[in-house]
Amino acid sequence: MSYKIGVIGTGYVGLVSGTSFAATGNDVICVDIDESKVALMKAGKSPIYEPGLEHLLIKNIKEDRLHFTTDLEKAALECEIIFLCLPTPPNEDGSADLQHVLKVAKDIANIYKNKAHTNKKIIINKSTVPVGTADRVKEIFNEILPNNDFINIVSNPEFLREGFAVEDALKPERVVIGTESEFVASTMKDLYSPFLRSGNPIFIMDIKSAEVTKYAANSFLATKISFMNDLSRYCDEVGADIEKIRMGIGSDTRIGKRFLFTGIGYGGSCFPKDVKALAYSAQSAGTPLAIIEAAKKVNHSQLDYFVSKIMKKYNNNVKGLKFALWGLAFKPDTDDVREAPAFRLIDILLEQGASITVYDPEAMANTKEIYGSKINYAEGVYLSLEGCDALIIATEWNVFRNPDFDKIKSILKTNIIFDGRNLFEPQDMRNIGIDYYCIGRGY
Repeated sequence: MSYKIGVIGTGYVGLVSGTSFAATGNDVICVDIDESKVALMKAGKSPIYEPGLEHLLIKNIKEDRLHFTTDLEKAALECEIIFLCLPTPPNEDGSADLQHVLKVAKDIANIYKNKAHTNKKIIINKSTVPVGTADRVKEIFNEILPNNDFINIVSNPEFLREGFAVEDALKPERVVIGTESEFVASTMKDLYSPFLRSGNPIFIMDIKSAEVTKYAANSFLATKISFMNDLSRYCDEVGADIEKIRMGIGSDTRIGKRFLFTGIGYGGSCFPKDVKALAYSAQSAGTPLAIIEAAKKVNHSQLDYFVSKIMKKYNNNVKGLKFALWGLAFKPDTDDVREAPAFRLIDILLEQGASITVYDPEAMANTKEIYGSKINYAEGVYLSLEGCDALIIATEWNVFRNPDFDKIKSILKTNIIFDGRNLFEPQDMRNIGIDYYCIGRGY
């Protein structure tokens, strides 16, 4: 059946989720406090770069199933299912900042109190939140609406990959629902049934287990990346090739092929904050997670290791040198620069007196908002090389995988490439006369 759905917050999770629910025939109201952002979305323009999203956005607006507003009360009163898709950034101590989630919960509870509204509601935490958050949201509703029997609080963590978010929303590998209510479980199964026609599972579990599942998934994947990055340094030292090792171990189905690529560390809006939040939560519970702490430490130091290769090449003095930097987003197929390793790399090189010209297919505008005139911006891949002493690759966009190396050599002052994503074969680079430095391949 069709549902009236409210989505509070239109970041990656909220906008993709709301658009996807509309695509299966539901009537969706998306709420955001940013008036300019709401106006942009009403016009069918996505405020984020995500392949396939804008097409889906336009289609569902045109068919009158997807609506955008700043009016929280409208969504709270009209919708039977309400998703909280709000930011939970890390505090300085690594804990998740829940102020947005808790404030909206309080605002919704007050709307129901002031309007004497008692229609049955399902309030769903889709934001990534630490264990116990649903209990805190329940407490807010019970405080403002004593003895209410129409509010159901649910945990439904998201597992969207930026760059593949639309695909993941429409064809999820699994859906996790945390609830003690049979009514809620039945409703959520019905809501998600159009997405699971191929037989992928929906797991109904207690709320706390659902909350931990999200953090555990991201932290495990982050640990796989950190393991390979840690191993890459050993490979450099002993002359082994991390790429061959990746293929050797990835063929083992118990390990799997994904998340075994070495590089300059993970970034983005999820892995860094989720690893920190799980580590903080476990520490607070008196059960510190040593493996997660190690993954966090390795990830931070991996960029330093890569920078050390650059500094060693120039005898620890890059003052006055000019570098071209390809890639700014934390991963390809997104314009998201949150916790991007490229940014910490830029900061280090600027501090050492170097100058930098950058290029990224999608993340230039977001980068300009942060760095302004501190760095130079090129309008094309090869234009970024002009006047530069060396090229640094920080993000593995497909457009960087098969460049014209003769053209690169003709533009760069010296034929030097520092590859933080291991895009090329070292022997091929030597054969064409490029001084090539990568990670975990003995160079």
